[in-house]
Amino acid sequence: MAAAPLRQALRALAWLAGGLVAAIVLVLLAGWLGSAVPRNAEWIEPPADEPGVVEIMVGTNGVHTEIVMPLVTPAKDWRAIFPAADVPASGRPYTHVAVSWGEREVFLDTPTWSELRPATALKAMIGGDALLHVAHYVRPAPGPDNRPLRLSAAQYARLVQRIEAAVPPADRRARYRGYADWDVFYDAPGRYRWNNTCNQWTSDTLAAAGVRTGWWTPFAGGVMKWLPPAAEAGAADR
Repeated sequence: MAAAPLRQALRALAWLAGGLVAAIVLVLLAGWLGSAVPRNAEWIEPPADEPGVVEIMVGTNGVHTEIVMPLVTPAKDWRAIFPAADVPASGRPYTHVAVSWGEREVFLDTPTWSELRPATALKAMIGGDALLHVAHYVRPAPGPDNRPLRLSAAQYARLVQRIEAAVPPADRRARYRGYADWDVFYDAPGRYRWNNTCNQWTSDTLAAAGVRTGWWTPFAGGVMKWLPPAAEAGAADR
């Protein structure tokens, strides 16, 4: 008599596991397809000698992406919005600031990706509050995981405007200790969920500036595939 309920429970678990696997496969497939459809398909990177051009970089650790910008240009001085005084190593000669967006608990409770708990990831996919991650760098070097990208003066102005919209006023945002002595977290608007991820924020921000990128980029690879590595970008200039 006890065997029938056990079989029913195992059958239900099998259906649940199968549904979960199918959902993961569908999200992966949708992410691959969505990232292959371009926004701003006609965009062309401006030449290095164009007046007002600004070189930024898009960085990745393989899972998460960030937008790296010069700390100070004639177009924007980020020091008032993201002061070095907010990080422990405030006295370094920082030249760049990197901004990214993500889910609060994932950011604060996951110093390394190997420490990400399934429950935390699942909660984030369902929906969680957002934070900005801001890192200060000294002369970051271009490379495969830190890809340079030139923007015209107008494009950079739109990028700045988009990022500023994601930053609450200093008197109305909490600050949280970062992973190292050169980074920090701030409160940010928006809700993180499975279809609005940290990497989608990066591509939406680039798209708002007019840069060619994918329509739906939930994964870091979907963002980075639109950006040639530094060596390729340099070869294209010659």
